[in-house]
Amino acid sequence: MTKFKNFFENYLSKLHFSISSTNIENLEKASEMIIKTIKKKKKIFVCGNGGSAAIANHYICDYLKFFREKTKIKSQVYSLSSNLETITAISNDISYDQIFSYQAESLCNTGDLIIIISSSGNSKNVINLLKYANKNKLNTIGFSGFDGGYLKKNSKLSVHISAKNYGISEDAHHVLMHLVLQYMIHKIDNNQFNFI
Repeated sequence: MTKFKNFFENYLSKLHFSISSTNIENLEKASEMIIKTIKKKKKIFVCGNGGSAAIANHYICDYLKFFREKTKIKSQVYSLSSNLETITAISNDISYDQIFSYQAESLCNTGDLIIIISSSGNSKNVINLLKYANKNKLNTIGFSGFDGGYLKKNSKLSVHISAKNYGISEDAHHVLMHLVLQYMIHKIDNNQFNFI
């Protein structure tokens, strides 16, 4: 076996393990929370730093366009990681630690849902957002890796990935994003995605 093939199989094995060891009950509850939020015509906000920001922005594509295409249901999904002008203004004039919470103060209302993606779960801007969300009784779903950190302990619903590697943690969060979406579509219209 070549070194690359060995590395390849080891990586996939760890990725598979991290996804398989997720709390499936919490993952199902997350899908229910998202569906409930959409049906109540409340807003969903998603955020993350770095690679997790890319996953957050991908939510908009799939949970808005693809979900509507397959179900005819219009969801309101926004990324707190996508507006570069706003993020840099808050960072420069106030603090990078406030980039999410400051936006939430202006945009979020009772009944809205915030999905937070963070491998460490300990980023200061994530902690500040969670503090604001919990104080103002906003629903939160936290996708974390490593030991889960503050996000795992303080989000209303935690989906934790058992991974000590950023790539595997982010890959798993991305896979679960698609899995939850396709499950929701399947549940609304069980003629969709019967390949499962």
